[in-house]
Amino acid sequence: MRVHPTPYHDRQVALATMHRKEEAIAPALKETLGLFTVNAPELDTDQLGTFAGEIPRRGNMLDTAVAKARMGMQATGLSLGLASEGSFGPHPLIPFFPGGIELLVFVDDERGLIVHETLVADQTNFSHRIVSPADPIDDFLGRVGFPAHGLIVRPNAGEIHRDIVKGITRRAVLDASIKLAARASADGKAHIETDMRAHMNPTRMRSLATLASQLGRRLAIPCPACAAPGWGRIDVVKGLPCEECATRTAMVLKEVFGCVACSRRDELPRRDGLTHASPAHCPYCNP
Repeated sequence: MRVHPTPYHDRQVALATMHRKEEAIAPALKETLGLFTVNAPELDTDQLGTFAGEIPRRGNMLDTAVAKARMGMQATGLSLGLASEGSFGPHPLIPFFPGGIELLVFVDDERGLIVHETLVADQTNFSHRIVSPADPIDDFLGRVGFPAHGLIVRPNAGEIHRDIVKGITRRAVLDASIKLAARASADGKAHIETDMRAHMNPTRMRSLATLASQLGRRLAIPCPACAAPGWGRIDVVKGLPCEECATRTAMVLKEVFGCVACSRRDELPRRDGLTHASPAHCPYCNP
């Protein structure tokens, strides 16, 4: 349901992307805020870092996303900017499973606001495989959703950014790229990895759509003190007590809501109503 009125209704925001992220982000922001995205033309956001690693990210995710958003604002002349960053690897809560963190930032130079939301991506096809040209890979391809999801192939050792091929969605191209990378590799093997760029990864696109709705809903909520847009959760207080012995655990006890424009902060109980932690999470009951 679209929320009206909002200060961003019928406004335009510059979206800095090379990878068709507007397909996931634009509908959500139009629905929640009445805000229209404008793609910044001919931006090279790869200069701020690439998933394949040829260009390392400078700074943290938030700094990079803000810099990217400002690139779009400068290119379009708009005072509102939007950009996202993603990071994938071991799940932040379940280390033996793959996961990711998506961040979406909104920059409002008219009000001097920077609002960001993050999403832990539990659903991801993030994976890799080291192979020789003759190795069977059908199980890997099925698991990562190829060819709907693209792949990247590179040499496994030595000059790993030489002969890199991205955006592979055809088996013939994949097989040829594996042979090329293996020949260029110091160990005669190829490194296959999932292409995590948004336009090559429908699973990631779905996460971005969810995150855009989350950000839109937050921007639609004014601060109860100063009425600036973007009231939302900014931190948590840990220490949920164990239901057996009352020892404080690492689980969240309260959520901290705040404003990005003023000093208003409210500590509120968990939204799920949980008041005690299971002994399984207790450092005393389950050391």
